[in-house]
Formats: sequence, structure tokens, C-alpha cells
Amino acid sequence: MNKVLLTGRLTRDPELRSLASGKTVTQFSVATNEYRTNGQEKSEFHNVVTWDRLAEICGQYLGKGQQVAVEGRLQTRSWDDDRGLRHWKTEVVANSVEMLSGRRKKDYEAESAADSLAAQASALGAESTGIPADDPVTADDEAAA
Repeated sequence: MNKVLLTGRLTRDPELRSLASGKTVTQFSVATNEYRTNGQEKSEFHNVVTWDRLAEICGQYLGKGQQVAVEGRLQTRSWDDDRGLRHWKTEVVANSVEMLSGRRKKDYEAESAADSLAAQASALGAESTGIPADDPVTADDEAAA
């Protein structure tokens, strides 16, 4: 049976790409820690790949440092480069990714900054026209101006 369960933190933001075939793929790396008996800690880094709708969700909501639980299978790929050298890569192809630490913090910061700028812009626009910001403007008002 080929099954992987990991719990760790993202080491970088996911890379979301769309392939020519129309499929969506996301790649990211998860760091896990192994605690040894002598009090030492060893980190391992795992490459994770997600496809289709799961890839879109991971690309939108996951960010560096976020804690996740990943379930999937191991897959090893090989290819030859331009010089004829063979390369191997083992990665986790995830079929389930669960966010354990909530949404990215920077999403909230960007949202609040955008809301603040929109409020400032509407307040400035209202001041220059003399119309209160919460007063709706009708087509008759614009024609009269």
C-alpha cells in the first residue's frame, strides 16, 4: 500500500501553474520534524504536488509557514536533461490537504488595506463633490452637475 500522511509547515508559497492541457498543478514543500531520544531534532523536507481543484485551493489559501496535514501517495519520476544526465525526484502526490493554522495572515492584511483605501477614496470623492459618502448618486444628479 502506497500511502503518506504528513503534518508540517510550508517552506515557501505554493507555485500554481496551468498546463497546456487545461489541468492545474500546484507544487510546494512541507518541513516535518523528527524528535530523537537524545533531545535532538531532525528536519525533513517533502515535495508535494496537487492537481485540479485541490491545486487551485492550495494556490489560493496556503502560504509559507502555514501548518498543514497532507495525505497522498509517493511518486518517483525520472528524466534526462540536456546533457544526457538522468535525474530522479520523489514527491508526495496529495489527494487531501487540510489547513491546520487558518488562512494566510497576509490575506487579512491585504483585505483590510484594500478596504481602507476604498473608504479613503470614497471619502475624498465625496468631499470634492460635496455629496455625502453614503448618499447615492442618481443619473439625474450627474446630468445636473
